[in-house]
Amino acid sequence: MLTDQEALKALSSIKDSGSNRSVVELGWIDQVTVESNKAVVRLKLPNYAQSQRDRIASEIKRLFEGIDQISEVQIELSNTSQNEIGHAGHGEVASLQKISGVKNVIAVSSGKGGVGKSTVAVNLACALSQKGYQVGLLDADIYGPNTPIMLGVSDKTPEVEDSGPDQKIIPIEVCGIGMVSMGFLIDENQPVIWRGPMLNGIIRQFLYQASWGERDFLIVDLPPGTGDAQLSLAQAVPINGVLIVTTPQKVSLQDSRRGLAMFKQMNVPIFGVVENMSFFVPPDQPEKKYQLFGEGGGKILSEQNNVPLLARLPLEMNDLDGIKEDLPIVFQNPNSISAKAFHKLVLSIEHLIEKQI
Repeated sequence: MLTDQEALKALSSIKDSGSNRSVVELGWIDQVTVESNKAVVRLKLPNYAQSQRDRIASEIKRLFEGIDQISEVQIELSNTSQNEIGHAGHGEVASLQKISGVKNVIAVSSGKGGVGKSTVAVNLACALSQKGYQVGLLDADIYGPNTPIMLGVSDKTPEVEDSGPDQKIIPIEVCGIGMVSMGFLIDENQPVIWRGPMLNGIIRQFLYQASWGERDFLIVDLPPGTGDAQLSLAQAVPINGVLIVTTPQKVSLQDSRRGLAMFKQMNVPIFGVVENMSFFVPPDQPEKKYQLFGEGGGKILSEQNNVPLLARLPLEMNDLDGIKEDLPIVFQNPNSISAKAFHKLVLSIEHLIEKQI
């Protein structure tokens, strides 16, 4: 008869697709028992590994079904404990918990999709890094993680260090920043179909169970809207301030009002408004500006809420040869109007942080 220890050893052949480490070594096998030709395996996967659950379960079944002494395989799922990292949401209130080694947390939010929020988050993180800061970027848009594509690392998979409750994701280092994203943990065409509690859990694991090290800034790219991700972040970690990204259109402005009001209601400081796609600059006539989407939306939003308009970012065509399209504009063309605007935004954020000290 196969012993429990022999069964556990056999499970060592099943690997995490990211780190290529054994599920046994990582502590993802909570318990394994063999009795009367029946194998019972209890899985305890961290939230960031839930996308591998079906694959791991199938491999366990195939493994034991290939052993003569086993005629039945039962797989149980053990809930990952969120007590180690705290949890709140859906009416619960938790004390805010700082991220070890992270000095400042800045959230980038928008009321609606398609306004360039992720573009702002990525370029801001890179501009801060170019000024000498140690910067992390957390892609909290779990359902639509785009930052790996914007930084040209969508084919990368983060490694995992340690095991069990001490297990941490190692951020992917690119363009001088360390990044964690759901986009690294799922296939390109795989949808994330999660309810709020699981989304809450993965964001908290990205916050507290990633090996951020020493970071002057952690930029958090939030999904559009006013949902679980925003609530999870605001109830988990002290946020120095939020940037509200909008465009000049009235529809974008209306949605941005809701997002701004949500953070005010949760007593999260609003650093200010960033108006994206403010005007188009022709590459052959950089002195001209065309208001393609109207004008004044960012100014109206800032004045109505008594917060500063921190930046007006243009639309620019890429007229450089031999550059990588999957790099942010601050790297592609550091002399562009957009890149200079992002570096000016960094100066504004530095000033706002100094006022908090």
